[in-house]
Amino acid sequence: MAPEAAPRPTRAELRVAAREQSRAQRRDAAKAATRTALLRVALPSVAALGVAAAAAVTVQGEADQQRAQAAGRIPEQTAAAGAADNAQAAQAAQQALASGGGAQASRGDARQPLTGTQGGTDPAGQPAAQVTTTDQAPPERPRIAMPVAQHGLGEVFGAAGTHWSKRHTGIDFPVDGGSAVMAVTDGTIRTQWNPSYGYMTILKMADGTEAWYCHLRSYKIRKGTVKAGDVIAFVGSSGNSTGPHLHFEIRPADGGAPVDPLPWFLAQGLDPR
Repeated sequence: MAPEAAPRPTRAELRVAAREQSRAQRRDAAKAATRTALLRVALPSVAALGVAAAAAVTVQGEADQQRAQAAGRIPEQTAAAGAADNAQAAQAAQQALASGGGAQASRGDARQPLTGTQGGTDPAGQPAAQVTTTDQAPPERPRIAMPVAQHGLGEVFGAAGTHWSKRHTGIDFPVDGGSAVMAVTDGTIRTQWNPSYGYMTILKMADGTEAWYCHLRSYKIRKGTVKAGDVIAFVGSSGNSTGPHLHFEIRPADGGAPVDPLPWFLAQGLDPR
């Protein structure tokens, strides 16, 4: 007896089967898309883990170098150079991964050219200026100097008074006793005592003109050659004097009467007033 033939599916059953097959295909496509997305997320994560591992190795390398440097096993310059190279290599690797490039950055590629004035060049690439030290010439000595550091005059030349037989023959500097007295110019000096002028120093200039310093307390240099600005004595109140001050006179080379020192100072570019 022949087997019965299987009944043919109806159109409705065929439509249901087609819908089931379409749904299965869409599910398979969704699963495939999910796997692709997961792979895309996982790959950068793996790259990030690689960068973290490189950074950890760099930190460990720097720590080892520092310990070795502290123990005296490597020079300080070598440790600094190794740490800088490791940091640059890690930075280059991160930049390469971020840009999407899969090529591994080499140690040489990570090094950047130096800028600034290192290596004898300026930022424009021109040779840097060389700093040289030379002995500076000492400042020139003054040709004319004030007899005391403090400006200001008391009695002026030609003033009348009971302290002088005629007129005042010089100018007075009312400074404290013990103040330094300086040579007004180059010349030779000698010292002497005079009842009216007290202890005095006479400075003879190259042209024979003489500068008289009177009423001194003491001498620093009694005789010999001096230069302008040298300390030669100290202010006092010896002789015919009412208090500490410096009496200063200028006497011509021909031995004539004393002249007013103020115009002489002004002619030399100094104003003692």
